Amino acid sequence: MKTKKLVLTALFVALCFIGANIKVMGSIAFDSMPAFLAAIMLGPVYGAIAGALGHFLTALTSGFPLTLPVHLITMAAMALTMAAFAVVYKTFSNKNKFFAIIFSIIIAVIINGPLALLALTPLLVPMMGKAGIMGLVPILSGVAAINALIAILVYNFFPRSLKEYENN
Repeated sequence: MKTKKLVLTALFVALCFIGANIKVMGSIAFDSMPAFLAAIMLGPVYGAIAGALGHFLTALTSGFPLTLPVHLITMAAMALTMAAFAVVYKTFSNKNKFFAIIFSIIIAVIINGPLALLALTPLLVPMMGKAGIMGLVPILSGVAAINALIAILVYNFFPRSLKEYENN
């Protein structure tokens, strides 16, 4: 079963690459929806791998704006986002599906937006200033929320046979 998860993870990373080409601004793109989906289907570890590699591909296709170190930290933030999203969603989805959806998206948005930018502040302030960083919060948060919501909607339309990978 581990081989199937690895193959599916590679598929989700390839889908992230497609999403990486749908850019909102710079290296902010719709690359994380497949990673959110991987996190729900395959679990936090595989989702984290897909999220980190998905962001790397977005940064690569954007020419690593704002430097490679910024994107390496962002990869770590994306991995943490996907892992936390999966854990929160799975923890609460059996108890209250609506709460699980809302709470997991909120957690993902907080980690992917404000917390990631907070971690990047020492590197970004010299380039963008505090106002530039603050200007990114709504864009990052909005795109993260849309990506997570689409992933949850897609997952809920999957047949049960596709939803059983996380348990194997």
